[in-house]
Amino acid sequence: MFVPKTVHPWGTPPWTFTFRPRPRQLPAQADYVVVGGGFAGLSAAAWLKRLAPAKSVLLLESKTLGNGASGRTGGIALAESAAGDLPGLGDVLSGYRRILRTLKIDSELSLPGAWELGRRGGLPRSPIHWNDSGDLRAVAEVPGGTIHPGKVVADLARTAQSAGAQILEHAKVTGLKPVRADRHVARNAVELRVHVGRGKRLLARTVRAQRVLLATNAYSLNLTQLAPAAQPKLTLAVATEPLTPLQLRALGLASRKPFYTVDLPYLWGRLLKNNSAIFGAGLVHAPSGRNLSRIDVGKGDAAERIAWLEERVHGLHPMLKDVRFTHRWGGPILFTDGAKPVFRTHPRLSQAIVLAGFNGHGVALSVYLGKWAAQSLLNRRPLPHW
Repeated sequence: MFVPKTVHPWGTPPWTFTFRPRPRQLPAQADYVVVGGGFAGLSAAAWLKRLAPAKSVLLLESKTLGNGASGRTGGIALAESAAGDLPGLGDVLSGYRRILRTLKIDSELSLPGAWELGRRGGLPRSPIHWNDSGDLRAVAEVPGGTIHPGKVVADLARTAQSAGAQILEHAKVTGLKPVRADRHVARNAVELRVHVGRGKRLLARTVRAQRVLLATNAYSLNLTQLAPAAQPKLTLAVATEPLTPLQLRALGLASRKPFYTVDLPYLWGRLLKNNSAIFGAGLVHAPSGRNLSRIDVGKGDAAERIAWLEERVHGLHPMLKDVRFTHRWGGPILFTDGAKPVFRTHPRLSQAIVLAGFNGHGVALSVYLGKWAAQSLLNRRPLPHW
C-alpha cells in the first residue's frame, strides 16, 4: 500500500482553497480580534463586520486558512451537536443554511438526509448491506447532508475581507493578557502576543483589542485553557477514484446521503460531486504535549491506521474490492466532556470568548455558533449555559 510521505503535518484532502487574503502589516490594535481561520473564526469575523461595520476586525491564523479541522473535514453537515439538542441551541441546519444564503457562500450544500448505520437491526428496506465486523445496514435516517469545505472556507474569508475585516495568515498568537487602562488604551483591553512570519523570520509583536474570540479548536489548548479538559485526536480519511453508477447502486449510495455508524468500529463517509467516495475512521493520539502538528500521516500509528481503513473499505463490498484510493489525509478533532461544544468566557479573561470542541459535528455547528459568537462579542446575545 502506498502512503505518501510529507513533511506537512497533514495529507492532501480532495479540495483546494481558492482564496488568499491580501498581504498586510499587523496592526497595533483592533476593536475585535478573532484567533483561528477555520469555519467558526471566519464566520464570526464576517458577522462582526456585518453587524458592526464601523468596528475594526482582525483575524489571525497561525498557518493558512482552513489548515485545521475545517479544511481537513469530510464535509458532512449534521443537525444539533454531538451531545444532541442543547438548551437554546435552535435548529442548526436551518440556521446554517440561512447563514450561507445571507453571506452568499458557494457551499455546494445538499441536505438529502444522512444514514445511521448499525450492525444490529436495520431498516426493512435498507439500501446498504456491507460487511464490516458484521452486517452493516442502515438503521435510521436523520437530517443531514454535505458541503464543499474548500469553497466554504474561501467564501467565508472572501466575504469577511470584502466587508472590511483584516486577515493575516502565518500569525501565531502565543499569549494574551489584560492591559491596565490608561488614557491611551481602551478600558479593559486585551493584549495578544503574536509571532508573525515564517521559519526563522518570525517577529514577535503585540496587538491590543477590546474583545477577543479564540476559535482554534484542537490547537492552542494552553491559550484557551482547555488542556486539562479536552482531548485532541487525529481522525483519518481516504477518497476513492470516481465510482460508476453501477457501483453506486450496488453500494446503496445512489441517494447520495452521507453515513456514519452508531456503534463500533466507527465508520463514516460521503460522496463527492465527481462520485468519488470518502471513507473515514480511526483515531490517532497526539504525542506528548498534545501537539497534533507533530503527527506525520506517512509513518507510525497514523500510517498503520490508514492501511487499516483502506483494508476495511476494500472488504465492505465486492464492488470496492479493487477500488483505487486517490487521497489520504487526517484532520484534527477535539473531544470534550459530555461531547458538548465549549462556548464560554475565557477562565482568566472576561474580554475573551472560547469557541471549540465540536466533537465531529463542526461543519454546520461551527459556522452557526460563529454568528452567535459575533453577537456575544457585541453584547447583543448572551453566551449559552452548557
